[in-house]
Amino acid sequence: MEKTQTMSFVKEVSQVPGGEGVNLCIQCGTCTASCPSAKIWEYTPSEVIAMVRADMRDAVLSSSSMWCCLSCYSCTVRCPRDVEPTSLFHALESLAIKHGYKPKNTTTPVMYNSFVKSIKKNGRVSEFQMMMGYYLSTNPFSALGMMSVAWKLLSHGRMPLSARKIKGKKDLDKIVKKLNEVRGAQ
Repeated sequence: MEKTQTMSFVKEVSQVPGGEGVNLCIQCGTCTASCPSAKIWEYTPSEVIAMVRADMRDAVLSSSSMWCCLSCYSCTVRCPRDVEPTSLFHALESLAIKHGYKPKNTTTPVMYNSFVKSIKKNGRVSEFQMMMGYYLSTNPFSALGMMSVAWKLLSHGRMPLSARKIKGKKDLDKIVKKLNEVRGAQ
């Protein structure tokens, strides 16, 4: 975890893409009422937003709450102030990763990492590579429980074992490199 706190948490969040609307929230609770997964959140969506605004950096970034977001956008569609809570929670995930926080009781960051690795390698997602990376990083034996599904996908040609790279992969690599340079300068 990064201990240096040079700016307020709410200001830091508002500067991350997706976090711009954090100060628009009126704490009406529509996001929590709309959320199909709110029951499993450590803190409800509206509590997370209130905690960000209360400068509770460690409590928010170390919680598993934002990792429970299903990205269904129900909260975003219903928010009367256009806060875009779904984007805000993804911004918080980015900050948690950036500052070295490890979420409790979830493997979502491992799935994200596996997804990104697959895209970096091929320019597109290879479901087989992504899921193998995920299972090897979490619990390899749990993959055995998915063998019947994998077999059906393979036998119907829905999940090729070898990934095809996109045309222009080198151009994509240049774009990613430039993006990382720009991010590093910020």
